[in-house]
Amino acid sequence: LYGHTRCGSQRFRWKECGFTYTFHNDKNKRQREKKSFALWITEGYSVRQLIDISHHGVWKLNQIKKYWLERLPSQPDFHYRSVKYLQFDGTYFKHENCLMVLMDHGTGKVIAHTYCHRENYESARQMFKEMMERGLQPKAMTIDGNTSVIRALKDVWPGVIIQRCITHIQRQGLAWLRRYPKLQASKDLRTILLTLTDVKDEQSKDLLIRRFYRWEKHYGRSVLALPSKDKVYGDLQRARSLMLHALPDMFHYLDDPFIAATINKLEGYFSRMKEIYRKHRGLSKKHRNNYFAWYINLKNSH
Repeated sequence: LYGHTRCGSQRFRWKECGFTYTFHNDKNKRQREKKSFALWITEGYSVRQLIDISHHGVWKLNQIKKYWLERLPSQPDFHYRSVKYLQFDGTYFKHENCLMVLMDHGTGKVIAHTYCHRENYESARQMFKEMMERGLQPKAMTIDGNTSVIRALKDVWPGVIIQRCITHIQRQGLAWLRRYPKLQASKDLRTILLTLTDVKDEQSKDLLIRRFYRWEKHYGRSVLALPSKDKVYGDLQRARSLMLHALPDMFHYLDDPFIAATINKLEGYFSRMKEIYRKHRGLSKKHRNNYFAWYINLKNSH
């Protein structure tokens, strides 16, 4: 041992020749630098904030970001066969590309994601097929109702239970019916949709179904006869069709308490991700895929 350098590193000295030297451990250095990168990714810290925390300069911090963004994180060691209840959804960033995510409903961890051009049959099927090859065999999956995703899901896992997100059904139906509808059929259907998220047991489920079929018996044919080119009438027909097609897959969560009734947990995840992503508006397109991979990886490890 022969004192320390100006930076505080331990200095060593050869007894024979008097030559002094230090050791450099690049692996430890990268791991220390990764802490600043993790704060930038998961918390949205600015370079100015990271300067105060890490005591690195602007150039150095930019080099740290560049180093890690050009690499993908290591694949997590998930036991895919034990994951049975999932949530799936996709979200768009400025109408450019789509991030599709599979989340384990029990732990809230993202087990798979794909950054692709659009949320369609091909991209969803490819994602599901890759997960099936890794051993994933879900019992139930909660989705928003994208018909292309439903087709892909049934192709890969024919026996999986598909639960339609009741929040999406309610939100979309109410949007089509307007806040203050003029037609009595729209008013009555809106009243039924407002009670959808209150269904917590078989009794309330049976009550809602009976109310909807009474509505259908009373208004169904007259609603279908309305001119669909008219915006208001067309939207009423869409709301009716939404309820009719979603009803068979609307209440599986009552039969199995582990099935998610909504994908609100996943939408909350997207909301926090986008809030941080907007702070990095200068992120180049070639780094976006790796950015999302690092964000998911670091959030899963918390």
